[in-house]
Amino acid sequence: MDIRQLEYFAEVAKQLSFTKAAAILHVSQPSISKAIQQLEAELDVPLFYRSSKQLELTDAGHAVLINTQQVLEAFKNIRSELTDLMELKKGKIRIGIPPIVGAEFFSKLVSQYKEHYPYVEIVLTEVGTKKIREGVESGDLDIGLICNLCVVNDYVEVISILKDPLMLIVHHEHPLARKETVDMIDLQHEMFVLYRKDFTLYDRIIEECSKNGFFPNIACESTQKDLMIEMVAAKLGIALLPKRICDKIQYNTIKAIPFKEENIYLELGMTWKKNKYLSYAVREFIALAYDFIPH
Repeated sequence: MDIRQLEYFAEVAKQLSFTKAAAILHVSQPSISKAIQQLEAELDVPLFYRSSKQLELTDAGHAVLINTQQVLEAFKNIRSELTDLMELKKGKIRIGIPPIVGAEFFSKLVSQYKEHYPYVEIVLTEVGTKKIREGVESGDLDIGLICNLCVVNDYVEVISILKDPLMLIVHHEHPLARKETVDMIDLQHEMFVLYRKDFTLYDRIIEECSKNGFFPNIACESTQKDLMIEMVAAKLGIALLPKRICDKIQYNTIKAIPFKEENIYLELGMTWKKNKYLSYAVREFIALAYDFIPH
């Protein structure tokens, strides 16, 4: 058994396809098939159900996969630590960021980090908070910026960066534009331009509407704040956006209105995986982030 066999097995188990795994790993399919067969022969158990329709892990395959992931994680940690010991201050940081969030905090953080470490590559992935959490836990992301910090578990560390109340934005000709403050119940008959379902703010808004006895009428869902603002400007619905974003809206036709009771917030935080060796590049990024948190 060698690390190459385990890497091949883990990728086939992830893709449930020898062909897809071969393409991702840039090796031939016969090479992967042979490595898996050798692994099965050494362990004396079948790791996959092979049929013409679908590839599936056996019970033994599931058990081997759990341990394989731990071994591969440990192997990556060894390589990362050796790199740090040799003081090669290069590397890559994979960061997940919700596209709906204004980049004011994040862009300043990245800019200052790049001044100190210009040769570290920063790879950004724009997805919702739910997928960012999954990426951090699976190891596909090193760091994630997440909205709403209520979901905490034993696998990740989380630090809070800011807490920003949501405001209602409407077209200035909308009847609600005459109000100085609004209640959630005022929105029960409105068409919502809402966040996509993989955003935790989607869940929070649905939850708050339910507390007030209604489910929102949804005109459309989006990942982009600019599109949501344009939809409101076109009189296609109302939207709820963080105050920091509302304060920077440049449309004269849009009015931002605070809620009488601030029950929904954008809680922006940063997360990374516990019990995982963090490279020098990642550790320095986290340390710098602590300096950016308002005290």
